[in-house]
Amino acid sequence: MQSRRQSLIEAITNVVVGYALAVITQIVVFPWFGLQVSLGDNLAIGALFVMISLLRSYALRRLFERWR
Repeated sequence: MQSRRQSLIEAITNVVVGYALAVITQIVVFPWFGLQVSLGDNLAIGALFVMISLLRSYALRRLFERWR
């Protein structure tokens, strides 16, 4: 069984990797759609999604641990 701390560490790691991939993807893909976004804006957009993703990952992990 995974502890709450281990769940949080896993979720944070997952989200950090996802954040890096998201920002890189935004930098590459946005121009394809004619969107010109500064690096700062890309980082801010990514940060908002990171917070949502972190909460989602942690909550789902705890839910599945409860069912187990």
